[in-house]
Amino acid sequence: MSSGSEDDALLRDAAERAISYLGNLKSRRVAPTKEALQNLDLLPQKLPEQPTSADRVIELLDSFGSPATVASNGSRYFGFVTGSTLPAALAANWLSSTWNQNGAMEVMSPVATRVEATVIGWIKELLGIPSGSEGAFVSGATMANFAGLAAARHAVLARAGWEFEKKGMDGAPKVNVISGDEIHASAIKAIMMLGFGTEHLIRLPVDAQGRIIPRSLPRISGPTIVCVQAGNVNSGSFDPFKPLVEWAHEAGAWVHVDGAFGLWAAASPHRRPLTDGVEGADSWSTDCHKWLNVPYDSGLVVVRDPVQLRGAMANPAAPYLEGEHPRDRFDYAPEMSRRARGVDAWSALMSLGRTGVADLVERCCRHASRFAKLLSDGGCEILNEVVLNQVLVSFGSDEATQRVVSSVQSDGTCWCGGTKWHGKAAMRISVSSGKTTDEDVEQSVRAMLRLAKS
Repeated sequence: MSSGSEDDALLRDAAERAISYLGNLKSRRVAPTKEALQNLDLLPQKLPEQPTSADRVIELLDSFGSPATVASNGSRYFGFVTGSTLPAALAANWLSSTWNQNGAMEVMSPVATRVEATVIGWIKELLGIPSGSEGAFVSGATMANFAGLAAARHAVLARAGWEFEKKGMDGAPKVNVISGDEIHASAIKAIMMLGFGTEHLIRLPVDAQGRIIPRSLPRISGPTIVCVQAGNVNSGSFDPFKPLVEWAHEAGAWVHVDGAFGLWAAASPHRRPLTDGVEGADSWSTDCHKWLNVPYDSGLVVVRDPVQLRGAMANPAAPYLEGEHPRDRFDYAPEMSRRARGVDAWSALMSLGRTGVADLVERCCRHASRFAKLLSDGGCEILNEVVLNQVLVSFGSDEATQRVVSSVQSDGTCWCGGTKWHGKAAMRISVSSGKTTDEDVEQSVRAMLRLAKS
């Protein structure tokens, strides 16, 4: 057991290493070097027989782990809709990890549950979600979709006279799940985890931007869940919420919004019209580790009728879980033990304020538009309407585009992913970091055009 002074020295050393890492992000490659990847083999692979000093553990991690990271916390990472971290959110994450709180119940951590309840209220206000709804922080959009769709399953089967939590799926009425053809993989994964086979999924035709076409919609019959998107993962487009919600609710169906990153458009007065009608849905999922720029992991599920979420997520009776409190989050989320995720988001919103969040969203959208213009001027083809923070780029043939994507990732100036859009290879640029500047965009475009010509 180390002494207090040794613990202090260890924590200071770790903090200094972390600060040094952050300070080098601007100048380092985004992708790690081949040498850094090879050096990962120098991390011990076998469980040591004897203890290793804590300072040596941190030295090993920093020496061989830090160089092998992808610099997604920097300003030129444009892959997978991944945000960086705001200083206040990162510092709060360090502090809350020191607290080591279990945010499951009020009795376990009054601060974790109080802060989570507060910040969920702030997020609902920012995103235009009804104030009477309730939710909880989860690991990410996949689990948020899972929890929201579990509440949907609970509700639509209850309306059909079936108590799912008692009887399960065996013999239950068939539940149809309707989505657009561009439904995200995380929603499909959640649907399958909930026991719905792919045969339950009815895919509606979409337009050139991946939006559900609200014409000739099929007749809804029986228990039904309709999944819509706020922010197509490729184009950034939004389903037309108003007509789809009206169509679904007329037939008694539940509407779930997969809004992993796109829901944050509502925080910007200029982009909020993209989300018109989203408030009419029954459940919503989003991430804070994307556009709000808090550390991983930080997803959020919100359900209009708290009874339905609690019905799907509440814990069975246990003698040691007595004295329920309205802020107990484990009755609204899949996990029981859970870190104090709300602290990160609370700190981010405290540091930004309403205007700061709007500016963060708007700046990323402006950078995306700048990417599109500069690349188009450079002879590239922009495949999508750039309405948000997503840009799809073709460099000619599929082979040429795939080559450029691979070259950009290897070059290290920036990092972008590849995708397929309407059967055509594309490079996907996702601008989600509050650290990105005009110079970052221009530097990245210069590298892309140089590599496209090489």
